[in-house]
Amino acid sequence: MSATGATRARDSGSMHAFASHWPEYLIEAWALGTFMLLACAVSVALLHVESPLRAWIGDGIASRFVGGLAMGATAIALITSPWGKRSGAHLNPAVTLTFLRLGRIRAADAVGYVVAQCIGGAAGVAVARVLFGEAVAAHPVRYAATLPGVWGVGGAFAGESLIAFVMMAMVLTTTRVPRLAPYTGHLAGVLVCVFITFESPLSGMSMNPARTIASALHADAWRGAWLYLAAPLLGMHLAATWLGRSRSGCAKLVHCPRVRCIFCGHEPCASSTTAAAVSPRTS
Repeated sequence: MSATGATRARDSGSMHAFASHWPEYLIEAWALGTFMLLACAVSVALLHVESPLRAWIGDGIASRFVGGLAMGATAIALITSPWGKRSGAHLNPAVTLTFLRLGRIRAADAVGYVVAQCIGGAAGVAVARVLFGEAVAAHPVRYAATLPGVWGVGGAFAGESLIAFVMMAMVLTTTRVPRLAPYTGHLAGVLVCVFITFESPLSGMSMNPARTIASALHADAWRGAWLYLAAPLLGMHLAATWLGRSRSGCAKLVHCPRVRCIFCGHEPCASSTTAAAVSPRTS
């Protein structure tokens, strides 16, 4: 094929992806928007100086554990929901770009996912701003912004890189083991809870460029913003280098044969026999 022909083929493929896969893009926007709305609500409940919950449990590890439980449960609900199973529930540009590096998602779809995640996250915080008013803007809530913590930028970068590595290592390990694959979303939620409880004093626990940008846009809190873009990508790409030895496999966190998969290229299957025939290849 000539260079011109190859370019036209890529353009045609990109247009087809945007035209036919927009529902998955919207789901990604909805999912991260919902996550950010609830993150702001939990932050108001646990951190606002006039919150009865803060007065009851304080602002130490107990507070972080409660917040971790809430956001971990939110992650599980979103990932395992019917819509989450359709898009694959990346909710995170670092996840999407790591799957792109592994060749499990087309470039056009990766662009659609990342743009949708950024827009959805910012929209979720905007909804929280309308619902909670000054409470979500007040210190120390600040729209659930993520900022370097007790060990400064260096500690935040190390923390973000480590948790991103652990999360992606878990995803790449469980999704290629048939008995573990259905529980990937649940394990992701458990890790979110653990990270918020123990790592958040270092970085605020973002692990997600779109999540940090969403809060920073409203709080005007950009200190160390570069590390929240670089560290999650570094950590997840290191995990992919270690464990992602094959380009085969699905880019969904939870692959459900009853819904279409834009990565594996199959439509919904009604029977278990058909479902087994189209299950994602292992890495």
